[in-house]
Amino acid sequence: MSDNDPPRAPQGDPAAPEVMEGIRTLHARIDELQHMVAQRLEAQEVHAGEWLHEHPSPIVPAWRRVTRGEIRWPVTITVAAAIALQAAVPGRLVLVTPTWILPAVQGALLIALATANPHRIDRQSMILRSLSLFLAALLTFANIWSVARLAVDITHGNLGGSPVQLLITGGSIWLTNVVVFGLWYWEFDRDGPVARALNLKNRYPDFQFPQMVSPPEMVPPDWEPAFLDYLYLAFTNASAFSPTDVMPMSRWAKVAMTVQSLISIVTVALVVSRAVNILPGG
Repeated sequence: MSDNDPPRAPQGDPAAPEVMEGIRTLHARIDELQHMVAQRLEAQEVHAGEWLHEHPSPIVPAWRRVTRGEIRWPVTITVAAAIALQAAVPGRLVLVTPTWILPAVQGALLIALATANPHRIDRQSMILRSLSLFLAALLTFANIWSVARLAVDITHGNLGGSPVQLLITGGSIWLTNVVVFGLWYWEFDRDGPVARALNLKNRYPDFQFPQMVSPPEMVPPDWEPAFLDYLYLAFTNASAFSPTDVMPMSRWAKVAMTVQSLISIVTVALVVSRAVNILPGG
């Protein structure tokens, strides 16, 4: 019996003739449909292979599938710059004295992370993730301490120095705030960069980027959020004090953006107002 021959009805089954008749009818309808499609394509002078090439199946975007993982150097350079910015903060505003201790520890952690995973961030390791979160926590606590000390000194009139020095200090703290929250957004969106690259758990995104809801013809097929996208999110949130084009979807994301905006408002308002008051002729 060939593959095209219908299966023989089992003997002794009274329902077998009706089943076989239904199968023959289904085959006949499929053959008729194929013939109609072939005639339609022939009338339009379109080859079936060309039509399939012009109408491919929907492509799954990169942020919803397994990818190679993002490259390491953007986050490494940015975090190194945030560590260096702490050198511009006066000693009375730092968390730990001498002032070089905390940047040295942060630099050692950054070197360890870059050495263990130097090229692409696609290695699943609880130790590396813990070190990365610990580094972000150190940067966060140090910067929040500097903001609090700066606010206390300004409100009590204990902050000396020139307006230029005050603006440099406030600018360093503000930029560090941007980097710190960019790190947190990057670390926790869908469980972090490694989980996003490996598409673990296929979680819902915590942030909705414009590329996620744009038409496919406007977005490269290999686009997925990387560290610079989260850094841009942190910068716009710190400067506009509200979401711009990236929307927070989860509750923790909304709380984090609120805290960042609050720190940014306090820093900008206090530093600018104090700097204006101590300007020559102010």
